[in-house]
Amino acid sequence: MGQNLSCRIQDEHELFTAVQFGDLETVKTLLEKDPNLIRQTTVFDRNSALHIAAANGQIEIVCLILENRSVNPDSLNRHKQTPLMLAAMHGKISCVEKLIEAGANILMFDSLNGRTCLHYAAYFGHSNCLQTILSSARTSHISVSWGFSRFVNIRDGKGATPLHLAARQRHPQCVHLLLDNGALVCASTGGFGVPGSTPLHLAARGGSMDCIRELLAWGADRLNRDASGRIPYTVALKHKNRACAALLNPSSPEPLVWPSPLKFISELNQDAKALLEQALMEVNRDRERHILEGSGCLVSSPARSDANDIDDNISEASDSQLCCICFDQLCAIEVQDCGHQMCAHCTLALCCHNKPDPTTAIVPAPICPFCRCNIAQLTVVKVKVKVNLFDQELELYSSPKQRKSRKSQNLSEGSSSFRGLSAVHSFGRMIGRGSGRISVDCDFDKQ
Repeated sequence: MGQNLSCRIQDEHELFTAVQFGDLETVKTLLEKDPNLIRQTTVFDRNSALHIAAANGQIEIVCLILENRSVNPDSLNRHKQTPLMLAAMHGKISCVEKLIEAGANILMFDSLNGRTCLHYAAYFGHSNCLQTILSSARTSHISVSWGFSRFVNIRDGKGATPLHLAARQRHPQCVHLLLDNGALVCASTGGFGVPGSTPLHLAARGGSMDCIRELLAWGADRLNRDASGRIPYTVALKHKNRACAALLNPSSPEPLVWPSPLKFISELNQDAKALLEQALMEVNRDRERHILEGSGCLVSSPARSDANDIDDNISEASDSQLCCICFDQLCAIEVQDCGHQMCAHCTLALCCHNKPDPTTAIVPAPICPFCRCNIAQLTVVKVKVKVNLFDQELELYSSPKQRKSRKSQNLSEGSSSFRGLSAVHSFGRMIGRGSGRISVDCDFDKQ
């Protein structure tokens, strides 16, 4: 009996090692020898083979284990963490997708901090996992029974939403993704009506300029106070983040705010939305530069989008109109259904406001400055350009950066050099924190 027990323990250890390092053949051999091994767990952490495979991104082994119908995709370890939570923690996107496809519940809470897989993805900055989980929540029964907005703003045991965690850990791409999916920019860790930290407080503590820039552009209030009565400006000063403090200073100019309450803005196609967001961030960067210069803070310029360098091959552009409002930039946005065109910056001037008004229940739709009709839909203006290398016409989207004076327009008779035709919003550099091994003792900072 003792010999059989010793062999059993040895096989378990060999199975977990093979799963961790992706030795598929060894895993198959051991499971064929003893199918009950698939339900065994590690001694201390109680991690199953599925937990270990998901945390290490061994997608082939995850698929093999899930083929066994007796395996629960929501099996719990010692800390009530599911395989999906560990996959989201380590940024293993293929495992996240497979587990969700297999029916893993995205609305499970662990016993460490009362966090879901959405919290894990936001905390560790894995935006691809975050997007997959949000897409699943939008299309699953959770959106109907629990509510998608409620899921996006789900709180952990300390009252922190995924947006709080992403802002605290300096993940601007996750911050933007959550805000774009309805995260409350001024949510408090203290709950409704109770003082607590907002995402802006935690971004000020973490010292991320990109996160602060995103939160301010989505209407974060610089005057909200936490449980200690501090505004974000005071928190930034306490943690010696001088550049962040300069932006958060209540006496500095208000940033331009993305008009998320407007229905037609929320329903924009992705190309038009990217152009308008890029234009908004450029306007706020100009404001930010003046503030930082006045405070004596020298910071590196924000990351720009990695546009294709195609301006050397472009020799001629046609059908491009100069904006008749500012006479400074090419038209990038077209109003539907009247067809009038404007540059992205002038469109923002019509749609954006300097500070949200919480007392206003209904935000009136902006009006086209040319025909005075309500703006119901915006689309991107397509510009036809000729590329010398291939001698063919391409339809590309114009960028808010494209500038052309009246004089140069008359001299070139329509010829121009375009820069940054691919308008893709940049949110700074994301640093992944996934590792090859499971770590349940996560270094979660106290709020």
